[in-house]
Amino acid sequence: MKKLLLLTLLVCTLISCGTPKTVIQSKKVIKGYWTLNEISYSEVGTFNVTLLNDAPSVCFENSTWRFIPNNNTGIYTVNNEDCVIGDRNFVFTIQEVDPTTGLYDFLLKPTDKKYKSADNKGFRLNLTQLSGTNMQWEQTVILEGKPFKIYMNFLKNNE
Repeated sequence: MKKLLLLTLLVCTLISCGTPKTVIQSKKVIKGYWTLNEISYSEVGTFNVTLLNDAPSVCFENSTWRFIPNNNTGIYTVNNEDCVIGDRNFVFTIQEVDPTTGLYDFLLKPTDKKYKSADNKGFRLNLTQLSGTNMQWEQTVILEGKPFKIYMNFLKNNE
């Protein structure tokens, strides 16, 4: 009887730790090609922001992104000729935060071409909007001791 009770508890634990249905649905929506069409900030002004420890935010405008959710990998391409152009690889995870609001934690980790991270560091973003046509990320950083938000707006490309 004791073994049956332990087995039942183990099965219930495994079931409750599975990937939430809303995260699975989000991965289906995010799959494909996107364009980062606009970057804005919570404050008014001109800011020198480096995104993803890679390049100034201006370099990311009109960059193209591909998300491959079946293995949580992707590629973004910087197209701005005033910047170091080319492909960058990454891995990502979507973690459910609040199923009633639909807000998620999104972790993006830059990698090499074999999807290996040199320093195992990533960037935590909030996935604040996701539909079949639009996606918005929000990153909060501290500027002069106050929270400062960076908004990255994407449009889904026709494949």
